[in-house]
Amino acid sequence: MNRLIHYLCLLCFLSFSQALYFHIGETERKCFIEEIPDETMVIGNYKTQLFDKNVNDYLPSSPGVGMHVEVKDPDGKLLLSKVYSSEGRFTFTSHTPGEHVICLYSNSTKWSMFAGGKLRVHLDIQVGEHANDYQTIAEKDKLTELQLRVRQLLDQVEQITKEQNYQRYREERFRQTSESTNQRVLWWSIAQTLILTLTGFWQMRHLKGFFEAKKLV
Repeated sequence: MNRLIHYLCLLCFLSFSQALYFHIGETERKCFIEEIPDETMVIGNYKTQLFDKNVNDYLPSSPGVGMHVEVKDPDGKLLLSKVYSSEGRFTFTSHTPGEHVICLYSNSTKWSMFAGGKLRVHLDIQVGEHANDYQTIAEKDKLTELQLRVRQLLDQVEQITKEQNYQRYREERFRQTSESTNQRVLWWSIAQTLILTLTGFWQMRHLKGFFEAKKLV
């Protein structure tokens, strides 16, 4: 029972789908950081809108306005660098757990003359089993409703396992960092004690020599 509750809590935690919109300027670059487990598929859906001064609102962009998408893994390795149209989808699969950087910027500056320098981008990022199109999977594999539900549950369990492994990976890195920091603090304390001891010894010898020279002792 406790294990079931634990899995349900993780399912609530693993809502790896977020939708947002943001504005970018003519040469502006927007980047987002996503913590992603290894061997996890990520899908990003986006669409762009240009600001129309006549109606004072954002309208769908023309096909000539597109987006350049770049994705880097935690090691800085480029996973994706491609120019897309004004509305589309990009996908990539993580191979290293950690923080992935997703950057978007316009592939053209012509729109700024007509849009007052304003471009709105709607972005929806889906990670893991949320990125699967189960309707397409059901039609392709000819799955019944029960079989499709079992497939979804298996994918969720797999995603939970990946997330648990990633949390253990983060915990291990944090432990290593803490141990390294503690060791450095220890060595720094020893070095400080040694320096103070040597300084005190030198001062005592210096004072002794001074008193002997003055024939005070």
